[in-house]
Amino acid sequence: MTDKRTIELLSPARNLECGLAAISHGADAVYIGGPKFGAREAVGNPVKDIERLASEAHLYGGKVYVALNTILYDEELESACQIIHQIYEAGADALIIQDMGILEMDLPPIPLHASTQVHNFTPSKIEFLERVGFKRAVLARELTLEQIREIRSRTSIELEFFVHGSLCVSLSGQCYLSYAMGGRSANRGACAQPCRKRYSITDAEGNFLFKDKYLLSLKDLDNSASIEELADAGISSFKIEGRLKDVDYVKNITSFYRKNIDALLEKYSGYRAASIGKTYFDFDPDPKKSFNRGSTEYFLHGRTKDIASPDTPKSLGEEIGVVTAVHDYAALRLPESKVLQNSGFRKEGFFEIDSTIPLSNNDGLVFLSRNGESTGIKINRVEGKIIYPDQLNGIYTGALLYRNYDHNFREKLKSDHTVRKIRAEISLRETDEGFLISVTDETGLNTSLEYKIEKQAARDVDRSKEAIVKQLSKSGETAFEVVNVEINGNERYFFQVSMLNLIRREILEKLAVLRKQKPQFYHGRESNACQFPVEELQYQTNVSNHLARLFYDHHGIPDPGVAFEKQKKHPGQVVMTTKHCLKYQMGCCRKYDNTGKVPFREPLYLVNESGKLQLEFDCLNCRMRLKTED
Repeated sequence: MTDKRTIELLSPARNLECGLAAISHGADAVYIGGPKFGAREAVGNPVKDIERLASEAHLYGGKVYVALNTILYDEELESACQIIHQIYEAGADALIIQDMGILEMDLPPIPLHASTQVHNFTPSKIEFLERVGFKRAVLARELTLEQIREIRSRTSIELEFFVHGSLCVSLSGQCYLSYAMGGRSANRGACAQPCRKRYSITDAEGNFLFKDKYLLSLKDLDNSASIEELADAGISSFKIEGRLKDVDYVKNITSFYRKNIDALLEKYSGYRAASIGKTYFDFDPDPKKSFNRGSTEYFLHGRTKDIASPDTPKSLGEEIGVVTAVHDYAALRLPESKVLQNSGFRKEGFFEIDSTIPLSNNDGLVFLSRNGESTGIKINRVEGKIIYPDQLNGIYTGALLYRNYDHNFREKLKSDHTVRKIRAEISLRETDEGFLISVTDETGLNTSLEYKIEKQAARDVDRSKEAIVKQLSKSGETAFEVVNVEINGNERYFFQVSMLNLIRREILEKLAVLRKQKPQFYHGRESNACQFPVEELQYQTNVSNHLARLFYDHHGIPDPGVAFEKQKKHPGQVVMTTKHCLKYQMGCCRKYDNTGKVPFREPLYLVNESGKLQLEFDCLNCRMRLKTED
């Protein structure tokens, strides 16, 4: 058992409800924001909720990681340190951080995870993080399988990797666009997502190459088809993005990846799940039925052109079919007497579709209007391939339809009875003064209780055996599933049903308490033992307090620069670095497209109502940069 490699499914939680749903639907671990200083400012959680969630996770051998992954200002350091101690006392299993100043604090022995905001991109960076005491690194989303394998070959630190959810177009921790354009810092948990806005591209002569497109908006990540490859490359924690998502998303996507990872565990004997308990699903998970902008593997298998979603930044959902006819009564100006009357429905008309997917009343559909806008409609009634919507909303023949709200599926999730059970065996033994009941769970954890009760001979041994097994096998709404009951000859005694229920309930409660015990840690950090792997640093180190500056000084960088957010002006500075290349998307990359002469004069500019950004292309490293105007 011990030589098997642990595989962890890590799910997001915006709040306690989402966290509990993640655990019950098969997550091995959950990550959640603390009271403050998380990279999702809008979803902080009180310590008491983290304690409740940790207790529930520990019952199944699972874990709770708390995100405190913003950069901190000097006046916030004391409060942050207090919160860290409170989180540790609450039973959290790790702290996810970005600010290196935290390592200069007087910390409790809680394991540290290096947030993806630390920009965990190179083997040398991961080696450094391991040496200074991080237990885990959350790898950059942009890495390929080959790059992950190289990192694994050079380090022994735990490696976590995003496999599903929304993508940041910028290298994580290296995006200052939101702050530059509106004063809301991504590194402070307040990103306004300007990357999801419309932009145009102009060349050096002012010619428009693209106009009013969502040029920085990416599709959503879906690496479910590559779980086996990622595990083989060295990933031990498979992370679902979504600390802003609702509970239905958490249920559906967690269940989907639980089934995928279970298939991996069944196929290969060298892996084991990071927690225990079998999940009994009450629905068939389907990621297309949750929020998604289309799917991409990003750069996992190399650069492709399927990563962007330039037409809309909104959720499209699952593709349904094509509109074959539209019957618009308002446009035809028919008299009311000739309009098909359906009590309770709008009278604008209806449309027909070519689709093999059954639709339902109250489903939500979306299509791209003739001017490129994502446009939604609600189904009032379905008659085969005829759809009566609440409004036609400009729908046209030939429009490609998507369903972004499946009413029946959502109703199923709301009434979902998925449960997670830990296998256990109960044994009943006779003692001199009564009986000893013991229970052993699937990990071998054992506990017992002794009851001093009067022994009464059973009149019917067969009925007595049946009653004992029946009552001791009931687990009800507990986390346990009693799979075997050993009576050890005690069917010769009579037991009242109420007594059997009592001893079963009390022994399972005792086992649950044992399983929920808080973990003990030892961090073993070497705070001043190694050199930071980069010599020339600027604001990209995100140093915003004196402790962070002290950390870099201890590691050979006496002047690491000042965080972008601490500077007063930003003329001509890089506000985003990304592997998403617009020149490549336009088919003008000499490295990949071999097109020869580029049909425009550089530099190129990205423009919208908020301003103008110059595009720089680092072709040697396959990166694009956005710079503010000088």
